[in-house]
Amino acid sequence: MLCQNCNQKNATVHYTKIINGEVDELHLCDECAKGIDDFDTSFSFHKLLTGLIDSVQTEAMERQDSDIKCSFCGLGYREFKKTGRFGCANCYNSFKGKLIPLLKGIHGHNTHVGKVPKRANQDIIRRREIDRLREELDLLVAREAFEEAAVLRDKIKELEDQLDRG
Repeated sequence: MLCQNCNQKNATVHYTKIINGEVDELHLCDECAKGIDDFDTSFSFHKLLTGLIDSVQTEAMERQDSDIKCSFCGLGYREFKKTGRFGCANCYNSFKGKLIPLLKGIHGHNTHVGKVPKRANQDIIRRREIDRLREELDLLVAREAFEEAAVLRDKIKELEDQLDRG
């Protein structure tokens, strides 16, 4: 594809802007792309967040309790949706009923599944190990490797007992 500006060199920079469903594309060579200042490179995290909120939450959820207000700072849920920012730490608890489905919609779950620091609480590490062992146990049962599954079952039970005692 040739550069849309000079029509001489191959286009190596492809810029696509979508606003309200309207697509605007620009294909330029390296030289022409350096000389154009029209690129809107501004990125707003709160606009991304509020867009995700709108896409995940249904109209029924929207109508139900849409005027929830934080008991501490008075921020309303509608205002949070507009700005993508909480007013205070208590907003997390005030909007919890709306946030859990939102987080599940965005991430697919509402529990942390990322890395755990080595110095982390041992309970977190044990819970992760239990989850991993349960998945392995399910695979062993599906393969009908019952002796190995029994060993894993005992390990899981031991870790759960450690959690209960801790």
